[in-house]
Amino acid sequence: MKLSKRLGVIASFVPEGSHVADVGTDHGYIPIHLVQEGIAKSAIAMDVRKGPLLRAQTHIKEAGLEDLVEVRLSDGLLKLEKNQADCVVIAGMGGELIIHILEEGRHLWDSISYWVLSPHSELYKVRKFLIEHEFSIGRETMIKEDGKYYSVMGVTREASVLSGLNPELEYRYGRDLLKSGDPVLKEYLKKEQIKLGLILKGLKSSGTINAESRIGELELDLKWNKEAQDAMQQTD
Repeated sequence: MKLSKRLGVIASFVPEGSHVADVGTDHGYIPIHLVQEGIAKSAIAMDVRKGPLLRAQTHIKEAGLEDLVEVRLSDGLLKLEKNQADCVVIAGMGGELIIHILEEGRHLWDSISYWVLSPHSELYKVRKFLIEHEFSIGRETMIKEDGKYYSVMGVTREASVLSGLNPELEYRYGRDLLKSGDPVLKEYLKKEQIKLGLILKGLKSSGTINAESRIGELELDLKWNKEAQDAMQQTD
């Protein structure tokens, strides 16, 4: 099965030989691909909605993988038990929902050896949550697809290594992305800088009292953006 660029990168993070649980599986494309390519030995396609699961079930049957890919109705990780998977994929949803799923799945934290996370928003909150709860983001990459930017993280329960970067900078933009000089992050930072600058210019010219607090937030965002770009220049 040929995956989109984003789904292909997510799948590439899964360790070979894994037993995978894909949370929010939608069409079931990732688990089907992983088993077809021999990356995963087995997979569980999980979703909280019956509609996507029926679509996934159809695709799994068409691929002839009913014996290797199970379909399971589950609110996040609630229906996954210990030792049923050693790698969990949570992608295609907002950061706060991913945090909620992780919190509800605490019973699995120490039995899952690898997590692949790809939040569509609130990356700051996700990175901060992971570090504060003794997860380690060992690998992270950023991709651009259809004009949108996506981050994919490979996460373990190993002790996090000190990077020397300001924690705030790591939470905002990702330690591995900054350290590696990720070219997509560089592009994102430049576009963000222009966007923030234009919004700030418009607010300052408006002269309204309500704009003052937002101006302060934007100036802080621009400060961190510059620090991130400066940190990445040191990797060139």
